[in-house]
Amino acid sequence: MRTHLRLLVALLALTLCSLSASAGVKIKVLEDGSRVMYNERPVRRSWSPQPRAAAVPRAEIDGFIEAHARRQRLDPELVRAVIQVESGFRPWAQSHKGAMGLMQLMPETARALSVTDPWDPNENLRGGTVYLRHLLDRFGGRLELALAGYNAGPENVQRYGGIPPFEETRDYVEKVLRVYRNDPRISIPSDNSLRRGRKTFLTRDADGNFLLTTTRVADR
Repeated sequence: MRTHLRLLVALLALTLCSLSASAGVKIKVLEDGSRVMYNERPVRRSWSPQPRAAAVPRAEIDGFIEAHARRQRLDPELVRAVIQVESGFRPWAQSHKGAMGLMQLMPETARALSVTDPWDPNENLRGGTVYLRHLLDRFGGRLELALAGYNAGPENVQRYGGIPPFEETRDYVEKVLRVYRNDPRISIPSDNSLRRGRKTFLTRDADGNFLLTTTRVADR
């Protein structure tokens, strides 16, 4: 009888181990020594690749910038200004909100842009320049609005009819424009909107050169 009981216990233990390994079943020992078998649902992990520690030569990054900026009809200096403010040219940079890489792509943005590895400078720049081009097209070439959309999301720009009244976003637009135009005096008024103030346009001249121009818009 005892032999049969031992065999039954052994078989039960093997069965529990097999279930635990194959079906996510776990065994918990309670304070009284009894065991409870339960099924634990697998945790759905968010996509978060690990950053690479290896340094990337600046010359290699500059080559990627030139290639992707040209492909997206962007001024390479504008892309450099965005990178400078976003990550300081650190491919492994990660914000407290989860933005990754040179152009600080959020995970959902990276997925939408089919970026397979946001820590890879080439992939990150491909996705970031496509997104920046999209924002410029969406806001009719209005550079300050495209930059605001890059920081706060295009929906917020649309919702507020201009640069959202977020201090972080206004500071961001100012910093990028200051770097891009090499002018520390640039400032964005708190009431900047689609209908008021000074507009900034990124255009090309007849020779194909990039131009940053402004047009005074009368108050309505």
